[in-house]
Amino acid sequence: MQPSPAEIARTLAAGRLPGTAHIACRPGPHAVAHAADPMGRILILANDTTDPIAAALRPVAGTDDTAMVIEVTDVPPVAGSPVHGRLWVSGWIRPLDGASARLAALDYADVHACGDLLDVGRGATIFRMEVAEVRIERCGVTTDVDPDEYAAAEPDPLGAIESDLLVDLADHHQPEMTAFIHRQLRDAGRNSAGADPRVVRLDRYGFVVSLGVDGPRARLAFPAPIADRAELARLLHPVLCRRCTSTTAGS
Repeated sequence: MQPSPAEIARTLAAGRLPGTAHIACRPGPHAVAHAADPMGRILILANDTTDPIAAALRPVAGTDDTAMVIEVTDVPPVAGSPVHGRLWVSGWIRPLDGASARLAALDYADVHACGDLLDVGRGATIFRMEVAEVRIERCGVTTDVDPDEYAAAEPDPLGAIESDLLVDLADHHQPEMTAFIHRQLRDAGRNSAGADPRVVRLDRYGFVVSLGVDGPRARLAFPAPIADRAELARLLHPVLCRRCTSTTAGS
């Protein structure tokens, strides 16, 4: 198993990566920090006085929302990682107030807990976009994602910490991971330059392994999708602590 296009889209849209907002009939584009609520609707927080995007997102007279596209480009978590591509989410964005603004601020805080949230309704505005279209471009191929599938999907629980996990595996557990990959992929030996296979991406479904510099890649799947970092640690414990496992088995 591997992430579906809808899951990749939700992971990219979650707010871990910066976005670029393209607003219909307004100057721009605008670099924005953003978040997504549990339905994948895009949230933007803006200071009414100092953020140019606050005025750009205000509906014109006689309307209550504004057309917008937010663009998010994946960043490889470590050198040599494949990229998930570029995401575009388009729809209609409007300012929130009252209870809707307070609930959206809580969703935003789950991604970006910042002091400006305390000023929502008192000098700051939170905007929410209803999603109309979702597209992902990867390796020159653009895929349309059904908005309902996008809304129902969940962002990857390891997305925000993927880079830290990969660096930790490379810095502290490379021999164990190399041995594990050799056991799983019997032909994954060293390449001609003497480089060992290494993990270059990680998600709830498993690892993506690079078989040497500029070599092919393979996916190693977990027995079942994992829910969080703690579950990943339990799953990898026998791999990273084989000495402990062997000692326990022999006692």
